[in-house]
Formats: sequence, C-alpha cells, structure tokens
Amino acid sequence: MTRRSLLTSLSAALAAKAAGHPPGPIVDTHVHLFAADQKRFPLAPNAPYKPEPLPVETYVAFAKAAGIDHAVIVHPEPYQDDYRYLEYCFSQEHVRGFFKGTCLFDPIARDTPDRIAALVGMNPGRIVALRIHQTRKPGLPPLSSGPLKDRDMRAPEMKATWKRCQQLGLAIQMHFHPFYATQIAELVEQLPEVTVILDHLGRVAEGTPADFANVLKLAKYPKVVMKYSTAKADMKPMVRKIYDAFGPNRLIWGAFGHDLATYQKELELLDGMFDYANEDDRRKIRGGNATRLYRW
Repeated sequence: MTRRSLLTSLSAALAAKAAGHPPGPIVDTHVHLFAADQKRFPLAPNAPYKPEPLPVETYVAFAKAAGIDHAVIVHPEPYQDDYRYLEYCFSQEHVRGFFKGTCLFDPIARDTPDRIAALVGMNPGRIVALRIHQTRKPGLPPLSSGPLKDRDMRAPEMKATWKRCQQLGLAIQMHFHPFYATQIAELVEQLPEVTVILDHLGRVAEGTPADFANVLKLAKYPKVVMKYSTAKADMKPMVRKIYDAFGPNRLIWGAFGHDLATYQKELELLDGMFDYANEDDRRKIRGGNATRLYRW
C-alpha cells in the first residue's frame, strides 16, 4: 500500500468513526421481516408463532440511517415454505444487492433438494443458506412433522439435502441446542466442503459444560462459521472461548435489532465483548467476514 492510499484509508476510517459508523462494512446476518399486509402475504396455517409486523420498508429506513451495508433475511418459520414475502423484500431494497436470504424446507423430504434448486434458480445470487432446526430437548426423538422441521440428523435424506446445498453453493445454517453439536459434527465429517453457520453462538448458555465443549470442537472444521448474535454481557467468558476456538476470520455478526438505539447498544456490546481483539479483527466480525462468506 502506498503512503497516499494508506493516508486515504486512514482518513476514511477516522471520518466513519467520527460520524458514529465504525470503519469497514456492517452486515446484519440475521434479520426476520414480517409483512404488515397479511392478506397479501399470509402466515402459514401452522405458523409456530404470530409475529408483530416488521415490514421491509421499516427495516430499509433503519438500515439507511444506521449505515448498514448488507443484510441477510433469515426466512422465518411463520411463512414456512412460502417465499413470496422474501422475494418482495428483495424488490424493495434501496441499493441493488443489499439483501440476500435463507430458505426453510423439510430437510428430510425427498423433494427438498429439487425445491431448493428451483428457489435458487428463481432468485439467482440471492439464496445463501438452508436453515435447519435441532431445538428439541436433549434426548427426545426427532420429529417427523411440525412447523420447526426438527428432523433426524442421521437420516440419509438429510445428508442428500446437505449435499445438494453444497452443489448449489448454499450454506447450512444450524439453529440448535448445543446438545446436538455432535450430530452436526458427524455430518460435517461426511461432507467437509459444506459451509455450516452456527446460529446465535450455538446457544451455548443453554447447554451443559460438555455441550459447550462439543460446540467448540466444531471449530476444528475449517468451513464451520460461528454467528455472534443474541449475546448478553455476562456471556463474555464464553464468547472469549468461542473467539479463541474459531478465530476472528470465522465469526459473523447478526440480530442487532431494527432501530438506532438498539443497534448502537449492540455495537457497543460487540466492541466491549471483543475488547481483546484489534480493530482489524473487530472489523472482520462486524461485516468483513460476512461480505466474503455471502459473496457480496
């Protein structure tokens, strides 16, 4: 880097910080959006919860004010496999390519690989991951029905779905109780080229110390990424262990609200949570890693 370009880069970073925007890209990797008009965009009959509206127009206004560069819409369970609102959100972005999204299908249904491929084909460059739930209480059998699609991780159809996602360039986004980290590891061993994103810090505060240890063991797989989200200040010792295991290059940030006050608090929490990391590494967590991971 030349002296001139170094000074230009430093000036830009200082200007961004002075304006309340930290240097580097900001990417929210975990956004749930819900239409205000439920006649046009109805919830599924078996929606597991009834959300308050959070329309894309509201989020876009917030993102512009906050200086957020990109966002991943995590397709929420109340819509099940109806993607009309997700596709509408893509059409309402203020900057072309601002949004990408995840999908939600039954991971052991035989037609799921083809349905994912069809959705990707209809939305080129937009669908980045399939979200899978493993949230039942530890030791309970997997479910064969129900809107959370909490299915058998060891089913051959599950492996087939993971493999198709790999072929399509999609990640597997795991929302799971930490008890199930060992089952995730079994599939990663079989399909090491699949990118796996662990939601909400692996929910490690909910498990036993042994569960936490098994989540940390997932860091040995180079394509497993941890999402820093829904963190609390008292989780700092756990977050430090996660940071030490995964490193600054495999941490992404998400779920920091849709209003400026919440966003500012989450930004301050992140800086405090990772106060042992240098600014370049915090920049990666705030958005640099996600920019690369989601191919922006």
